[in-house]
Amino acid sequence: MNFTELARILKITPQELRDKLPLVGFDIGQKAIKVDKQIANRIISQWPMLFRRLKEIEQKNLEEAKIKNMDSLEKKQIKVPSFITVRDFATLANLPVNKILTELMKNSIFSSLNEKIDFETAVIIGADLGLEVNPDIEQETDDNQKKDELKQIMGQEESKNLISRPPVIVIMGHVDHGKTRLLDAIRETNIITSEAGGITQHIGAYQIIHNNKAITFIDTPGHEAFTAMRNRGAKIADIAILLVAADDGVKPQTIEAYRIIEAAKIPFVVAINKIDKPEANIENTKQELSNQLKIIPEDWGGKTVCVPISAKNNTGIKDLLDMLLLTADFLQDDIKANLQAKATGTIIESHIDKGEGPVATILIQNGTLKIKDPLCFNNQLYGRVKALKNSLGQNITTAGPSTPAKIIGLKVVPSVGDILIIDENNEQLKIKNIKRTLMEKVVQQNKNKEDQKVKKINLLVKSDVLGSGEAIEGSLAKLDNQKVRINIINKGLGNITEGDIIRAETSQAQVVGFNVKLVPKVEELAREKKVEVKIYSVIYELINDFKAKVKELTEPDVQRVDIGRVKVLMIFRTERGSQIIGGKVLDGRAETESLIEVIRNKEIISLGKINKLRIGKQEVKTIEVDQEGGFQYEGQPIIEEGDILQFYKLENITK
Repeated sequence: MNFTELARILKITPQELRDKLPLVGFDIGQKAIKVDKQIANRIISQWPMLFRRLKEIEQKNLEEAKIKNMDSLEKKQIKVPSFITVRDFATLANLPVNKILTELMKNSIFSSLNEKIDFETAVIIGADLGLEVNPDIEQETDDNQKKDELKQIMGQEESKNLISRPPVIVIMGHVDHGKTRLLDAIRETNIITSEAGGITQHIGAYQIIHNNKAITFIDTPGHEAFTAMRNRGAKIADIAILLVAADDGVKPQTIEAYRIIEAAKIPFVVAINKIDKPEANIENTKQELSNQLKIIPEDWGGKTVCVPISAKNNTGIKDLLDMLLLTADFLQDDIKANLQAKATGTIIESHIDKGEGPVATILIQNGTLKIKDPLCFNNQLYGRVKALKNSLGQNITTAGPSTPAKIIGLKVVPSVGDILIIDENNEQLKIKNIKRTLMEKVVQQNKNKEDQKVKKINLLVKSDVLGSGEAIEGSLAKLDNQKVRINIINKGLGNITEGDIIRAETSQAQVVGFNVKLVPKVEELAREKKVEVKIYSVIYELINDFKAKVKELTEPDVQRVDIGRVKVLMIFRTERGSQIIGGKVLDGRAETESLIEVIRNKEIISLGKINKLRIGKQEVKTIEVDQEGGFQYEGQPIIEEGDILQFYKLENITK
């Protein structure tokens, strides 16, 4: 066949055809005059599909060209804080959230729109999107501001007044890799039996003596729900223990914990736990650390100390403690405090005790805390210290640097992460603007009109301590999607009360309790008011329940799927609301119960449905490409010979 004849049939110029055919596998040469008839027929029969492929290739080339030229264009500049949610980053970048999520997935980061990414990740994603991402100093997170505040206080101390203090160690790692068991072995006590589900659900600080030297340990929960609590632990620690199980290797929270340690810029020691198990493989664990986290063990020529241990059998614990003290010796110039100064410390846990009222666990970072000391935060008096208890629950009169202590006597519950200082001029201080409602909204009303269409699960959450409440908030926020949102109308501390039930009834909310009690009187009121109340002791059970509820309420998206195209060759019969036609499948296939678009002169003139298909006298479910058959069409009877029928179906996709 003449090449020009082929181009005419395909309604394209000969030169365009010469340029495009190699892109779809038909390289006939730039100077070709004739084309083999079989090849020409293949090109003609496959042209609709080839034409679509060419369009996709052109679109892809255009996108690649845009990316290549992006660097030469003036980049849009945005300012981002240390941590920002994916949704907020998309708003700053003025880009669809899906585009940001796609770029994150390209970089092997799987986040939801409510999850936070760090500044370094934002820079990488921004570069891929042609954005110049700069740090926003003014919008730094509260944790960073508090850390700077502490540095400022410490910086005022004269070096001659500073003496060495016990190092503060944070234990971090994946859930169920044995952090609490390790702490249990270190303290020679048994904390783990008191933990629901065998996982740690509060942050705690404990102090031991090893080789006549005090060491303070912070235990951080390993479950993914407690990311924020682990971040806090790293902010106030001097050294970290990255715990990895020898039978399980590097896991998601292992990687996350390492990133937190890196961001905090603190030295760390790797403890390879569970070496007593038959399936334990220390060398394989080191290999995973090397490959996934670029952590090279000392015995492999690197700089990272890796200590094999068995917390269960108390193996290697002494070696681990020796390495921690050795690391602390290298940092002795930084691990100092003024024993005589007014106390400064960070709150690492707080809650309301039924008998003691507001209580908090504080880690003293400078000075000495004494009975009757007035504690302040942001020029607001929180109360005087009436009693102090150490990590063993024993009454003490003073708490020095690096000492964790439970404070009794506060008038208000401080927030986790607050830095409390001693201020003797407390007569001039007033407890004002301390409306620290222990119940606050997690998901704010979106200003968009689309927000009105979002289904909401209203919750009232009561927990035993602030840390657990925050973890529940963060975990439930990750379950939000574009169609269903979990709306925490209030959260608070302590047991569920009658007031909670009344509030839940008014707001049409469900009451969720975590490690709290539901007394019979309140339970009876809940039944009377038809308010659903559920108590949990393990956080991932709570999360799984609401994950299922969100999935149940999420309506599936409807997606169109093109099946094939048919050219109408003959009209056999026309009736009111239907037609019997004959046609040939040009590409794809024809299926029964398919929706169709009737296309004439490249315009859609009608919509309809195909109920039955026949080949000869036999009724069939599908007709494949290049086959002819009969079609029973239901719709406006305006189909003519030469029309193109586009077959498609609508599928439900649940996200």
